[in-house]
Amino acid sequence: MDSLVTEQKLTEQADRLQKIKEQQSQDSLRRLQLENRLFSDELEDTKEKQALLTELYFLKSRDSLALVERKRKVDSMRVLNPGIPVRPFKDTLFTLYRGIGGFSIHERANAVQTRIKTLADLYSFHADSIRVVENDNMWYITGANDMIMSVSEEDALWMNATPNALAMLFANKIKGSITQYRDDTSITKLLKGIGLAALVLCLVSLIVYGINKLAGYTRRLVLRNKGNKLTGIRIRGYELVSATKQVRFIWTLFNLMKWLFILMVIYLALPIVFNLFPATEGFANVLLSYILDPVKKISMAVINYLPNLITVIVIVIIFRYIFKILKYFANELHRGALNIPGFYADWTLPTYQILRVLLTAFMLIVIFPYLPGSKSPIFQGVSVFIGILFTFGSAGALGNVIAGLVITYMRPFSIGDRVKIGDVQGDIIEKTLLVTRIRTIKNEVISVPNSQVMNSHTINYSTDAPDKGLILHTTITIGYDVPWQTVHKLAIQAASTVQYIEVEPHPFVLQTSLDDYYVSYQINAYTKQPNKQALIYSELHKNLLDQFHTAGVEIMSPHYRVVRNNEDTAMPPADDQ
Repeated sequence: MDSLVTEQKLTEQADRLQKIKEQQSQDSLRRLQLENRLFSDELEDTKEKQALLTELYFLKSRDSLALVERKRKVDSMRVLNPGIPVRPFKDTLFTLYRGIGGFSIHERANAVQTRIKTLADLYSFHADSIRVVENDNMWYITGANDMIMSVSEEDALWMNATPNALAMLFANKIKGSITQYRDDTSITKLLKGIGLAALVLCLVSLIVYGINKLAGYTRRLVLRNKGNKLTGIRIRGYELVSATKQVRFIWTLFNLMKWLFILMVIYLALPIVFNLFPATEGFANVLLSYILDPVKKISMAVINYLPNLITVIVIVIIFRYIFKILKYFANELHRGALNIPGFYADWTLPTYQILRVLLTAFMLIVIFPYLPGSKSPIFQGVSVFIGILFTFGSAGALGNVIAGLVITYMRPFSIGDRVKIGDVQGDIIEKTLLVTRIRTIKNEVISVPNSQVMNSHTINYSTDAPDKGLILHTTITIGYDVPWQTVHKLAIQAASTVQYIEVEPHPFVLQTSLDDYYVSYQINAYTKQPNKQALIYSELHKNLLDQFHTAGVEIMSPHYRVVRNNEDTAMPPADDQ
């Protein structure tokens, strides 16, 4: 669409130039008539002579204005018309900006190139045969009695030159290009190029042979030093890399360098060989550009990026010192040297990690505009894609992280506390952002996701145990025939003799229910060792059995049915106790 609009504008400008030229031609004919009349012998009237001079002056002025207008039109058309280069032998000789006769610009340029090539291939060609001939305001460049091209006033306008000077310039360029072409394609030049190419190939072969010999010598040297100087890599007694792997790595590195040097030598030799022959001379620049262009681009990119790199380094240094300051205050708060009212010591490290993550994210946001390629659509698209993957792929993990942070600041338990979370009971051994790990009384380690901890109720047995004590309780059922005072006394005696049961406050007994066949008694006792509940309950139950059996009291728990004589009891014999 743009090319059609450009072509239409060029056509309109060309039509205007043609009209101006036609007007100039008419004015030239009129001026010639006036000059003939003015200098004729028949003219005697002074008034008529004055009128002829006035009109003649007017035509000259209009001709000057028309020439200025034509130049202005051409200057405006240069923006739309880049011209077509005439390039018969690789290099551009000159540029054509307009067609001629029924030929378009492309057709005219192709015709000139073909004629120059045909003339250069003539065996009997002589450079002196190229001449410039003028005929009826047209200048013709000929060679070997054939016309090569024509130069008009319009061509001269486009080149800001006179027609004669432009034609001579074109003729000299054509003459020089043909002479150079014939010299480059001569038999002598070809034989010389073949000889130099053979010399270059021999030199390359010698260099490749030398590289192979050097690589072989290096390999033998490495093998001789195996176990002597090449003993592997050890870190504090741990063999990170064995001697065999170290030798293999070194040889692989040398082998890679060998082939890299060989390929580089061959690659650099090819442009030299191509430059020896005119037909392949252009390939040399192409091959060299494959290496030089990326190197130039990378070098310029690095140089241009230096100001941004310095900015990034300054930002990183500033944030590094901010992190050091935060870490210093976090350590002071954690060890208790610095106290903030309402801020607990176990909040210090999680808060420090949160601030560190937030500051790191903020630092990356600040640095991002200074990264190379950050404004490119590809870089931005990849960043968005990674963000989407991270969002959808880590939805569950982020939920656990958020729950872990909430748990940290809720402080429902600490490391070492005896807790019950849902159906899991044990001691807290680790708290992370993702899971909470519990060791049960059977030495099982259970990992509970923090989101599940948030959604479950948590019982902490250790929070008030050191100060107020934890009340452990168990229930026994005794028949209605035993006085409750006796049951209380025996139960308290049994609880008081259990290890880890506190003497103060005293154990106490509660009647929890009056059932059909028995009374339910709940024995309560204080302990400051909540992590030893299993041992305490075991000792308490054993002492209850001993106390009640010794006192001759039957424990009817929960029901006891038997057909017996009144003398029989549900207790061990006295000599077995």
